[in-house]
Amino acid sequence: MLSISKKLGVSRENTSLMYGMYFGFLCSGFLSTLIGAVLPAMSAEYKLSYLVQGSIISAHQIGNFIAVLVAGFLPNAIGRKKSTLLLDSGKALGLSCAVLTGNPVALLPAFALTGVGRGCLSNITNVVMAEISPKKASALNILHSTFAVGALASPFLVMLFKDAWRVPVLLLIAMELISLIWIGSSNLSGKSKKPANSGKASFLSSPIWWINTAILFFYLCTEASIIGWLVTYLKDSGRMSIAMAQSCSSLLWVMILIGRLSCASLSQRISKNLLLLILGIGQSICFVMMITIQSPVMTIISVLLFGLFLSGTYPTTLATMPTAFNSSTVATGTCIALASLGAIIMPSIIGAIAQASGLVGAIGVICIALGAMLSLMTAKAIIEKRKAIEG
Repeated sequence: MLSISKKLGVSRENTSLMYGMYFGFLCSGFLSTLIGAVLPAMSAEYKLSYLVQGSIISAHQIGNFIAVLVAGFLPNAIGRKKSTLLLDSGKALGLSCAVLTGNPVALLPAFALTGVGRGCLSNITNVVMAEISPKKASALNILHSTFAVGALASPFLVMLFKDAWRVPVLLLIAMELISLIWIGSSNLSGKSKKPANSGKASFLSSPIWWINTAILFFYLCTEASIIGWLVTYLKDSGRMSIAMAQSCSSLLWVMILIGRLSCASLSQRISKNLLLLILGIGQSICFVMMITIQSPVMTIISVLLFGLFLSGTYPTTLATMPTAFNSSTVATGTCIALASLGAIIMPSIIGAIAQASGLVGAIGVICIALGAMLSLMTAKAIIEKRKAIEG
């Protein structure tokens, strides 16, 4: 158990905290694909339209947006532990509501609560791991690998209980309760603290902070839309049965897991900005393949390769932030909050277009986000190379 902490340079006293963060992020990963995996069955039972389905995905992302923003400032008032326990409980509360009613008036705030919990964990885990490990890029890629483990597991469980979609939801509720107990008993700081007057808000005047935030914005446009709509898209396009589509969703996360572990190693060997550019190019090519090639076999291959290139974008982008920003819940929280707007906007846009003209064509809107993200990655690589030459 200590081998990972030693490899990452995490002290013995922080080892339990590290694994608590990893387990909490695993639960968040489980939640991320659970929504998309149960959406077809839940929608059939509750008779939800495409527009409502898209709104559910966006409601989750709205909650995520609110949480990462609040989680950037709330620890300064009541401490990291209390703020984490308060906000993270939203996942269990929201899921409990979702299994009880199909009324959209209740479902939308319920899924917003799940987003609140996920957003809180996203902020606190990234900050804590950047603080307690001197090998930041590796620690963050491994952290996001635990997310991938949870994400790939939930669609398989949904398939296993295909006639009872509530079972995997109830399992996640139990896991969330364990996570809350683990975090509550950890050495995560319970004290409030005043922000240091050392120019923490200076991140707002940093071009690199804004470029990274924009990259994450368009990345989350893509990720949230793919995760939320993939199963429904593959089913509605007529290429796959719902069971095969759910299997493809899980295999996507197998590739994301492999990719993130690979990026944890590669980030120590090559330029992180070059790595980002490679990931962006690969995502763009594979997504175009996915929506243009009708063969089920080639669709699966393109989805898997897309997951491989998608894998390390988020943690590697965060790892290229200046250390002062990584260790600040305000800077990190503001970055993730603004980036999360992409995850809110894009699924609803796709849902609205799908309601009017069908999902198969609507999913192509993601190409816009991928093009913008790749352009920013290219600009970032050029800027950083010039800085290296000049400095």
